[in-house]
Amino acid sequence: MDDFDSALVGSAFALAAELGWRNVSVAEAARRANLPLEQARTRFPVKGAILARFGVLADQAALKSSLAEGSVRERLFDLLMSRFDVLQQHRAGVLALLDALPLDPGAAVLLAGATGRSMGWMLEAAGCPASGLTGLLRVDGLTAVWLWTVRAWRQDESLDLSTTMAALDRALDRAEQLAGWLGGRAAAGGEASQSFNAPEMSAEEAAELGIVETIDPPPPPDTPPPASPP
Repeated sequence: MDDFDSALVGSAFALAAELGWRNVSVAEAARRANLPLEQARTRFPVKGAILARFGVLADQAALKSSLAEGSVRERLFDLLMSRFDVLQQHRAGVLALLDALPLDPGAAVLLAGATGRSMGWMLEAAGCPASGLTGLLRVDGLTAVWLWTVRAWRQDESLDLSTTMAALDRALDRAEQLAGWLGGRAAAGGEASQSFNAPEMSAEEAAELGIVETIDPPPPPDTPPPASPP
């Protein structure tokens, strides 16, 4: 089924590049790719299934080529860049999707959930547990890293994605400095609950990329921490 799914997903993103994401339909994507409609109906009952399957295909490509050795940071860098290689294959269509997200809350929420699941798989593949409370915080942290790097990728016109690689490298450095979760360690000061805040990313920019509010700005330096609920 992977060949069928890849063909339909590719056709859908080609349509998005041509007509915009809001004008994409599963039926038209199947027709453009000369795929049987009855099979498309079974595999992709709704348009959102295209996004879900695209995320899985990107994950599979990354996991298939993941490094067997190296530090957690090195392996995460390799895994995430492999996912960007898949996005790059459908660049115009993915950019059309990202442009449409502010007016398509359903797709934005679906993409947010799919991104979280993908980041969990990337962490596990790199040897960094993504289960439990600490694992969920690591997923939030890596999601923020992904968000920051997607911003750079959207503007990156280089053939080798050098701008994207530099942004990912910087975001991973920042994550390790702020929370120390890349090696599975507790955050500075023994607080395992500290999570990574993407540098210079506003809530509006995060929403534009279709991610639910997982990134909160740090409080002013002199602001006391909020009181615990009763």
